[in-house]
Amino acid sequence: MSIHAFESLCLKDDDCPSPSQLQDSDDEFDIDPESDENEKNNKEMSTAEVYMQACKLVGVVPVSYFIRNLDSPTMILTHHGLGPLGCKALAIALVTDMHITTLGLGDNHIQAEGAKYLVEMLRANFTIQHLDLSANHLKSAGAEYVAKMLLDNISLKSIKLSGNRFIDDDAKYFADALSTNSRIKELDLSHNEFRATGGEHLGQLLANNEGLEVLDLSWNHLRMKGAVAFCAGLKVNIMLKHLDLSWNGFGNEGALAMGEALKFNNTLVYLNLNNNRLTNEGVSMLCKGLEFNDTLRVLLLAYNSLTVEGALALVHVVKNTPKTALEEINICNVLVNENFVHLLEVTCQEHPGLDVHYGGVGGFIAKKPPKRVDPMKVIQDYLDQRKLRLWDFFRNIDKDGTMRVPVADFRKAVQQSSIPLDRYQIEELIQRLDRDRTGMVDYRGLADTRKQMMRDHRRQLKKVESRQKKEKQKSDRILKTFQSAVEAVTPRSSMVISPGAAKEDSSGPQHFSATPLSSWHHIVMSNSSRYSVTNLSNEHVHLPMLAGSTPYRPTSSSAMRSYSQPNLLDDSPRFTPGKSISAQGVHSDPEMGHSKLSPTTNSLTRSRPALNAKQPAVKVKTKKVKKKKQKKRADEDSKNPVK
Repeated sequence: MSIHAFESLCLKDDDCPSPSQLQDSDDEFDIDPESDENEKNNKEMSTAEVYMQACKLVGVVPVSYFIRNLDSPTMILTHHGLGPLGCKALAIALVTDMHITTLGLGDNHIQAEGAKYLVEMLRANFTIQHLDLSANHLKSAGAEYVAKMLLDNISLKSIKLSGNRFIDDDAKYFADALSTNSRIKELDLSHNEFRATGGEHLGQLLANNEGLEVLDLSWNHLRMKGAVAFCAGLKVNIMLKHLDLSWNGFGNEGALAMGEALKFNNTLVYLNLNNNRLTNEGVSMLCKGLEFNDTLRVLLLAYNSLTVEGALALVHVVKNTPKTALEEINICNVLVNENFVHLLEVTCQEHPGLDVHYGGVGGFIAKKPPKRVDPMKVIQDYLDQRKLRLWDFFRNIDKDGTMRVPVADFRKAVQQSSIPLDRYQIEELIQRLDRDRTGMVDYRGLADTRKQMMRDHRRQLKKVESRQKKEKQKSDRILKTFQSAVEAVTPRSSMVISPGAAKEDSSGPQHFSATPLSSWHHIVMSNSSRYSVTNLSNEHVHLPMLAGSTPYRPTSSSAMRSYSQPNLLDDSPRFTPGKSISAQGVHSDPEMGHSKLSPTTNSLTRSRPALNAKQPAVKVKTKKVKKKKQKKRADEDSKNPVK
C-alpha cells in the first residue's frame, strides 16, 4: 500500500469531526474528496489487515500477491500451496471484499475442508462471479460442498472443477444443484472420472438446466451407455452452445446417439469430439444427424480413426445440406486424396465460409488393395465358357494322362493360353497345386474347384449376412436405449422405461437405470414362449371379462410390459359362469385370481394352448390311453405272478 494509505490510518482524534459538528454543518452533502479517498484506503487496508490477522490466527504464511492486488478485480492464486488453512484465511478476508470478481484457486490442494470455508464465504460475498477450483483434490465430500454452494449463491456465473477426482455418484450432486440454478453459464468438469452412471446424471443435468451455455467434459470416461444417456439429455436441452467431449472414448455407439441428438438440438454451436475412437462408420452415423441440424458451426473430429472415406462423408453432408451452418471441420490427422480436394473446392463454392483442416494429400490412403480373383475360379469359368474339360486343356502337355505336369510346362501352357491370369495369379495357382514343392503340378485339384468355390461363396455370404444382422441389432439396441434415456429425462405423469425399471413420478424427471450393454434391449418373446410360466412372472397379461367373472391379474410390478388378449367369449362354449381362466387355459376360482401359478403346472403349461372346444377332448383321450396302458399292465402281471 502507498504511504498515504498508511498515514490515513493514523488520523488524530481532533482530525475526525464529532457528530455535533456534522449536524451543525450547513451542507451535509458537501464531502471533501480527499476524505472520501481516505475512507476508501482505510477500507482496503482493513481487508488486508483482516487477512493478516486471519493468517496469524490459523498459523499460515500470508500470500503477498493477494495483498498487493486487492485493487484488481481478478485474483489468480494458482499454484500457491494454500491448503485448507490458507483457504480459510483467504475466505475470512473475502467475506466483505467488494472488488474481486474473478477468483482463481487452482492447484492449491484445499481439499473438501477448504471448499467448506469457501461455501461459507460465498454466502456473504455476492461480488465473485468466476471461480476456479481445479486440481484441488475435492473428491466426493468436496463435490457435496460445491453443490451446496451452487444452491445458495446467486452471483456465480462460471465455475471450474477440473481434475478433482469426482466419480459417478458425485455427478448427481451437480445435477440436483443445477436443476434449479440457471445463473451458472459455464461449467468445467473435465479430467474427472465420470462413467456410465455419471453420464446418466449429466444427461439429467442437461435436460433440466435452463441456463448453462458452456460445458467441458473432456478427459472423462463417458462411453457406451454413459455416452448414450448423456446424448439423450442433449437432445432435449435448449440452452447449451459450447460442448467439449474430447478424450472420452465415445465410440461409434456414442456417435450414433449424438447423431440422433443433433437432429433435434437447435442451440449447440461448438462440438468437440477429438480423440473419441470414432471410425468411418461412426462419422456416417453422425452425418445423419448433421443433415437435420442448422445451428452447429464448429465440429472437431481430430485424432479419430478416420480415413478419406469419413472425410468425404463430412464434405458430402455439407454439400447436400443447404441449410447447414457448419463453418469449421477439423480432421487434421486425416490424409485425403485428389477426389476429396476436388469435392471440397466444389463445396466451398456453394458454402464460402466452410474451412476444413485436413492432414494433407496422400492418395494411397483412400485406395483399397484390389480384390484379387481366385485363379482357380478364373480357369473354371474359362473352361465352362468354352465347354472344355481339364484334360482337353492340358492334353498337349500331359501326354500320359496322369494329370501331373512339370511346373515349367504348366506355367508356359497357362501363359500361352487366353486365360486372363497375370503373373501373380499364376504363381499363386502353382503354389496351391504344388504344396510340397515337388516340381510337379497335380491339376486334379482343379476338378473339385467348382464345388469348393460354391461352398466358400455360400459361407462368405452367411458371414456377411451374420455381420450385417449383428450390426443392425446393435444399432437397434442403442437407439432403443437412447429413446428410453430421452423418456427418462423428460418429465411425464406416467412412463414405462424398460421392464423392471419404471417409475411413476409427475413431480420430477425419471431415472434411467444403468445396465450393461448386453441388456440394451427390451424383452422380445417369440410366439411359442410368449405366455410361458417364466414369462408370465415378468409380464402383465390382460384377459377379458368372461361371463362376469373377475379377470386374472398375476402379481407383477407396474414396470412389466403388458399385452392385450383378444375377446374369446363368443367361441368358448366350455367356459362356465362364475369362474375365471388363467393364461394357461386352466379353470380357477375367482378367489384364486391373484394367486401365483403353481410350479406343478409347468410341464402342462409350457405355452398357452388354444382356447377352443377341442382341448377337453384331447385331455379325455389322453386319460383313455393311460387306462388302456394300466389294464394291459394288469393283464401282464396276472400272467406272470412270479415277476
